[in-house]
Amino acid sequence: MSNVRVRFAPSPTGALHIGGVRTALYNHLLARQMGGTFILRIEDTDQTRYVPGAEDYIKEALAWCGLTLDEGPEQGGDYGPYRQSDRKAIYQEHAQQLIANGKAYYAFDTPEELDARRETEKEAGNHNFRYDASTRGSMRNSESLTSAQVEQLLADKTPYTIRLKVPADEIVKITDLVRGEVQFQSKELDDKILLKTDGMPTYHLANIVDDHLMKITHVIRGEEWLPSTAHHVLLYRAFGWEATMPSFAHLPLILKPTGKGKLSKRDGVALGIPVFPLAWNGATEEESFTGFREFGFDPRAVVNFMALLGWNPGTEQELFSLDELVNAFSIEKIGKAGARFDFDKAKWFNQQYIMQSSDEELVAIVKPILAEKGISKDDAFLTVFVQLMKERVVVYSDFWDNGYYFFTEVQDYDEKNSRKKWKPENQGLFNELRGQLKTLETPDEATVEAAVKSFMEVNELGFGAVLPILRIGVTGTMQGPSIFAVMALLGMEEVDRRLEKAFTVFNSLKNG
Repeated sequence: MSNVRVRFAPSPTGALHIGGVRTALYNHLLARQMGGTFILRIEDTDQTRYVPGAEDYIKEALAWCGLTLDEGPEQGGDYGPYRQSDRKAIYQEHAQQLIANGKAYYAFDTPEELDARRETEKEAGNHNFRYDASTRGSMRNSESLTSAQVEQLLADKTPYTIRLKVPADEIVKITDLVRGEVQFQSKELDDKILLKTDGMPTYHLANIVDDHLMKITHVIRGEEWLPSTAHHVLLYRAFGWEATMPSFAHLPLILKPTGKGKLSKRDGVALGIPVFPLAWNGATEEESFTGFREFGFDPRAVVNFMALLGWNPGTEQELFSLDELVNAFSIEKIGKAGARFDFDKAKWFNQQYIMQSSDEELVAIVKPILAEKGISKDDAFLTVFVQLMKERVVVYSDFWDNGYYFFTEVQDYDEKNSRKKWKPENQGLFNELRGQLKTLETPDEATVEAAVKSFMEVNELGFGAVLPILRIGVTGTMQGPSIFAVMALLGMEEVDRRLEKAFTVFNSLKNG
C-alpha cells in the first residue's frame, strides 16, 4: 500500500513533548512499513503563540530520533507549502467555498457582544452557552441578518469570523482504528470558528483542508483530539470529501509515573525527569527543560521506550531497532488505556543499548563528554575505560559521574569505610606495597593482581584489610570495576601518587 501518506503536524509553540514525538514515531513507522510518505507540516496559524526557534527544535528532535522526513518545509514536495502560515490564501478560498455552499456563515459578533451574551445566559442559569444551531438565530451573523445587511457589513469592512454551520440534530460516526466506532451528537457541538478576524484559519479548517490537499490517508494523533473529530468529519461532509476522508487513530494518553493523570511538561521539572527529547531553553527559567539527550540517553533507547508507550508487539520481545519496529508495528496493537511513563524502564532500555554498543561507538560518545571537562585521552586508554565501565552505567553522563577518577584527582573519599578499614599501624606495610607496585613494568590487570595477592600472602593480610584501602585510595569509592584493572590503566606512578595522598587523608580522618 505505497500510497499511504501520513503527517506529523506540530505547532511551533515551544518544546516538543515526548507524547508528540511518540505521535511522530507511530506515523513514521506506518509510513516506512507501507512504503509510504512521512510528512512534516508546521501548523503555525496561531501567531500569538508562535515561539521563535521552536520549528528548528522540532526538526532537530526528529532527526535525533532518526525519524527521516520525505516531505516538509526543507524537503519540499508536490503538496507544499508545508507551513500553514504560507497557505493563508488557500484557507480563505475554501472558507468562501463553504459560505457559497451554505455550510458556513459570517459571524459579525464582537468579543464584547459575545461576553455580554455569556453573562446573560449565566444569569438565566445557563453556564454552558454555545454558539450553535439553537442560538445562532439570535446572534449577529449572516444566518440571522438579511442579505442586504450582510452585504453592507462586508462593504463596510466590519470584522467577522466564518463559522461552521453544524446540523441541529444528527449523529456523527467514525470508526477509529484504535477505539472502534465512536459517535457524537451534533446538538452537543458548537459552530466552530473556521476563519478568524485576522484572516488566519483555526486548526479545524486548516487541518482538514491540508489533509485533503496533501492526500493524507491516515491521521494518527493524540487522544486529546478525539472530541474535535466530529467537527472534522462534518467539514469533510461540507466540502464533499467524505470519499477521501483519512482513517483516524487516536493514541492513548501518556500518564505520569504514578499512573494517575496526563504527563505534562511541568512534570519534568517537578519530578526531575525528562519529558522532552532535547533540552529547551525558554524565555524564562520556568520554560527551560532538560531533555533525554542531555540526561545522557541514546536516541535508539528513547525510540524503543516510546514505541512501547501504548503499543504492544504481542510477543516477549522488548528491545527493537528502528527497522525491527517498522516490521513489527501495527495500529491494531495500540491500546486504548493510558500508558504509564516509567522512567526506571526508560533507564533500563538505555542501559541495554549501552551494553550492546561497540567500544568504538562508546569512545566516540565519551570523547565530547570529556572535552567539556577540558580532558583529552587517546583511544587506547578510552577503549579500556569504556570496557570497564559499560556495564556499570545507565546513561552516558554516568561515564563521567561514576568514573571521573580515571581522569582527574579523587574529589571525595568514602569516609565511613576509610575510618573502618584504615589501620595507621599498617601504613608501613602499605608503603612497601607501593614500592613493589612501582617496580612493575607495563603491568596489566593480571600482573597487578598477582603482585597484590603475593603481598597479602607474605604479610598474612586478608582481602578485607587490603582491597578496600586500595579501592578507596585510588578511586575514592567502594564502587566500580576491578580495582586491579583500574590500577593497571592508571599506571603505577599515578597509583603511587594517589595512595600517598590517600594515606594522609585516612590518617586525618582517623584522628578527626
